[in-house]
Amino acid sequence: MEKDDDINVLGGALESCSTDPMTGFFRDGHCSTCAADQGSHTVCAVMTAEFLAYSKYFGNDLSTPVPQFRFPGLKPGDGWCLCAGRFLQAHEEGCAPQVNLAATHARALEIVPLSVLEEHAFGSSDDA
Repeated sequence: MEKDDDINVLGGALESCSTDPMTGFFRDGHCSTCAADQGSHTVCAVMTAEFLAYSKYFGNDLSTPVPQFRFPGLKPGDGWCLCAGRFLQAHEEGCAPQVNLAATHARALEIVPLSVLEEHAFGSSDDA
């Protein structure tokens, strides 16, 4: 599998999303993508309790550890490469997590408008 260019939504080099827990389609800590990544795991999200509950409700339990897949389970504050479509759905439902723009792959823009990502930017003045 050949990776797409690692460019973020701001036009710069794609930064790491998380290595603890290890995330990304390639499990290299980056929200890199390629043609095989049909879920477009390109949005570097900072988990919140609200989003984790939302995701579990929709059948994707990200908070429960799955040791056989070396998945520790996520907690609020963890970075994770989310599917762009799930992020947009959560935005439309009013419970999208925050986003690390510098670690969000430019391919996310094929699904999520930049203005929506910016609205949820980590470090914005709306942070609690």
